[in-house]
Amino acid sequence: MTFITVHRTARADVARARTGVLLSNLGTPEGTGYGAVRRYLAEFLSDRRIIEASPLIWKPILYGPVLTFRPRKSGAAYQRIWHHDHDESPLRTYTRDQATQLAQRLAVDDVPVAWGMRYGTPSIRQALHELVEQGCDRILLAPLYPQYSATTTATANDQAFRALMRMRNQPAIRTLPPFADHPAYISALARSIDTHLRTLDFTPQMIVASFHGLPKVYVEKGDSYAAECERTIAALRHAMGYDAAMMPLTFQSRFGPAKWLEPYTAPFIESLPARGITRIAVITPGFISDCIETLDEIGNEARAGFVHAGGKELALVPCLNNSPDCIDLLENLVRAELGGWLPRAGAEGAPAVTPST
Repeated sequence: MTFITVHRTARADVARARTGVLLSNLGTPEGTGYGAVRRYLAEFLSDRRIIEASPLIWKPILYGPVLTFRPRKSGAAYQRIWHHDHDESPLRTYTRDQATQLAQRLAVDDVPVAWGMRYGTPSIRQALHELVEQGCDRILLAPLYPQYSATTTATANDQAFRALMRMRNQPAIRTLPPFADHPAYISALARSIDTHLRTLDFTPQMIVASFHGLPKVYVEKGDSYAAECERTIAALRHAMGYDAAMMPLTFQSRFGPAKWLEPYTAPFIESLPARGITRIAVITPGFISDCIETLDEIGNEARAGFVHAGGKELALVPCLNNSPDCIDLLENLVRAELGGWLPRAGAEGAPAVTPST
């Protein structure tokens, strides 16, 4: 009888393998000038997940009036909220900070964190290759969108999968699910809102929740975004003790002639002074980080419309951004999804984690 000796190298292979995390967000132009904004909008508005109309119809419109006139308007909006000390948009600043701080939390497990943008730079492809070059053969894709939509979560993952299609040796992949009503997210939101409200010199008569909009037809085709927004606001109302009258749900950022999810944020806010509601706060629970939609569309444009209609005070509650609450949330979500990929604390070769006091 012949015996075959099997050399047990699995433990050594596992020890050499690394797990990585890729945070992704929407993206941002490289600058506020016409050319930079045009390049960004061209990439963004060419995505079939964003604009589902036939390219034969949409492309002439996009490369005609849209990319002729919109870059100048959008560039002015970016200029109003630009982080001039870093020469970058707030979204880039906060996403990089989130990745850096999360990496510090995960360093005990030797888990590197990279970050990439669906549109613009650094790209998701660049971030994926960065992790592979660091020896990661297991990667968690983590789109930073609390509520799922094909226009956000799916297209971010699509871009990573496109890069994987060109790799001869692919890493194993997991994707972070949406966290619309995850207890850690709702708790972080509630603390952030309560903390900010305590800094105001007035008491809001209403706290308006504004989510990014979506064409109704996308929802009719099966996109779960609207239902996930409802889950977020229901959980947040419950956590903070508010009802729908005190914390109504609205949708912003309409684009084009199609019907979008309603009620629309700007008209809703502008109708409030006629009802005697002149002091409000606005929250944006669909965004992890402040960006042009929160800081300019709400903080500047919606505020101006509210004041013009007779409003007195509009406080924009900041997103979680790079706060400790945000990093706690990300660590909570990521560690839950890395179960089985990370060594157990106390196991041979694994670091023992001592809770901080």
